[in-house]
Amino acid sequence: MGLLDSWAGFGITAKTIFRKTFTQSYPHKKGAEKVTMPRFHGRHQLNRWPDGLEKCVGCELCAWACPADAIYVEGAANTDEERYSPGERYGRVYQINYLRCIFCGMCIEACPTRALTMTNEFKLADDTRELLIYEKDRLLAPLVAGMEEPPHPRRLGDDETTYFLGLPKTGDPDTRRSTVAEQGAGK
Repeated sequence: MGLLDSWAGFGITAKTIFRKTFTQSYPHKKGAEKVTMPRFHGRHQLNRWPDGLEKCVGCELCAWACPADAIYVEGAANTDEERYSPGERYGRVYQINYLRCIFCGMCIEACPTRALTMTNEFKLADDTRELLIYEKDRLLAPLVAGMEEPPHPRRLGDDETTYFLGLPKTGDPDTRRSTVAEQGAGK
């Protein structure tokens, strides 16, 4: 029995050797870029409002929610001369340590302003440990057409309510009411 069992095992091995392989030749094969699923948890990104101001208000909830203690946030107050976000505060220092991050997404769920999201970027390997601690400048979403580099005053509304609702800059309350009613009817 022992010899037959051994030959049966060798037979399985021999059969497996001559099967077609399922291994993908990544990243060495050109044109074989890996496509991720839409809800893939990749590199983090700090988002911006349409006028270029940062969405992060420096509340530090993402750092509190992180089970791996990979996020460090230091908030500061906005001034009229230097405004980085539309609220009272902004994230002056924002760091994510990818040596600790487990990509669980708890920080995304904790963010009240949807300032922090995860991209589909998964190539995070680097040469040194220091380069895997991402600072705010590497996490911020790039400026697109129509955005202005902060600091600058709010451009989308007269006050915080109109800014966050995206209402037109007008003093006419009837125009604002009709715009709010139209936005509510679409939901």
